[in-house]
Amino acid sequence: MDSPTRARQSAEPPTNRIRRVVAASMAGTVVEWYEFFLYATAASLVFGTFFFPSSGSQLDGIIAAFVTYAVGFVARPLGGIVFGQIGDRFGRKPTLQATIIIVGAATFLMGCLPGFASVGYWAPAMLVALRFIQGFAVGGEWGGAVLLVAEQSPDRRRAFWSSWPQAAVPVGNLLATLVLLITSFVLSPAAFLDWGWRIAFWLSAVIVLVGFWIRRHVEEAPIFLEAKAQVEQEKATSFGVVEVLRRYPKGVVQAMGVRFAENIVYYIVVSFSIVYLKVVHSYDTSQLLLALLIAHVVHFAVIPPLGRLADRVGRRPVYLAGAILSATWAFFAFPMFDTLNPVMIVLAVTIGLVFHAGMYAPQPAVMAELFPTRMRYSGVSLGAQVTAILAGSLAPILATQWLRDFGSWLPIALYIVAACIVTSIAVLSLKETRGISLRDIDAADAARTAERVGAKGSA
Repeated sequence: MDSPTRARQSAEPPTNRIRRVVAASMAGTVVEWYEFFLYATAASLVFGTFFFPSSGSQLDGIIAAFVTYAVGFVARPLGGIVFGQIGDRFGRKPTLQATIIIVGAATFLMGCLPGFASVGYWAPAMLVALRFIQGFAVGGEWGGAVLLVAEQSPDRRRAFWSSWPQAAVPVGNLLATLVLLITSFVLSPAAFLDWGWRIAFWLSAVIVLVGFWIRRHVEEAPIFLEAKAQVEQEKATSFGVVEVLRRYPKGVVQAMGVRFAENIVYYIVVSFSIVYLKVVHSYDTSQLLLALLIAHVVHFAVIPPLGRLADRVGRRPVYLAGAILSATWAFFAFPMFDTLNPVMIVLAVTIGLVFHAGMYAPQPAVMAELFPTRMRYSGVSLGAQVTAILAGSLAPILATQWLRDFGSWLPIALYIVAACIVTSIAVLSLKETRGISLRDIDAADAARTAERVGAKGSA
């Protein structure tokens, strides 16, 4: 065994430390995505009638609610740029502590807003403002959470360990769905629409305090501290969004490409499915939420094993399988929805999320391995969050509009196919990075930087 290999293995953190880092990352991720997805579910069920004037069409109100939902996605790239810059300069830990507080405050205040009947258009205006703040903070959350783990994971198990923060996302969604499910069961439909939905938003304050406390005890990755010290020592070496766009434009485009279908598929499955069943079939709200609850549990359970598989067979095969399978989903899922059989509905949503997990589980490792440490937070956040505008924000809006215009799910199915083709091309353009050392990526970046500086000096 050569000495660099021995050095890398000796530097690999013990399992107990990794578990603590994973717990800290997951705790905050659960909180922030509980709040972000709570909005998505409430937009499908409540906000269309509570915050917007009646137009005589139920779909009009839902489309308006999804437009405010999209505002959060528009804000996410800005948050990714700002917090990516902060995270690359000052550290992942303080950045993640800031994002969790901002998201929690915005979500709590959403639960306090008056409706359209009380204050008119001030109601959607305030909702949009808080949604923007919420999205801004979430834009800086994902990159930091997954990198906190990826940068402290052993090279041979990076996809497995960094898939756990991904698994926290369905846990957050599960909690949001569970709270709404309980309130919809306990309260009458009128009471739920009037004030019951607020309970889930107010509970975010308690969950935020728990997540913040856990994140206080997390440590920065040694590789980040080393990169930070080197950047401070070598003033010619820069970091952040401008540098990542200048030095690694291909990596940013690849990150956007692999994210594209994953983001679209997720929001079609978890958001538009509610709209379709509610509007087309007047399906019971509680039954809808119960179906999502079961699907989120399965989604959580399959993500880490698929991350482990990406460590064994490679990132590209697992990701490509997820994209190809996802392209088939709508063609059998919507006919299953049309049966109105509860078991078939649960199966359709669950299968969609299992296919999605094939892309979602290896995603942190894939993106982390595209960039060097000094600009990794910026590169990952930029690639992920810019895509969210074109993918996740538009997906439920376009799907709902097509349902209204064509009265059919076929355009939505073709939309998913097109997205999966884009992502498949992006995955095929990647180099297989299974088992690669992040220190080797940093060394290659340093060599290119030194060569560039030397070329400028000789010129």
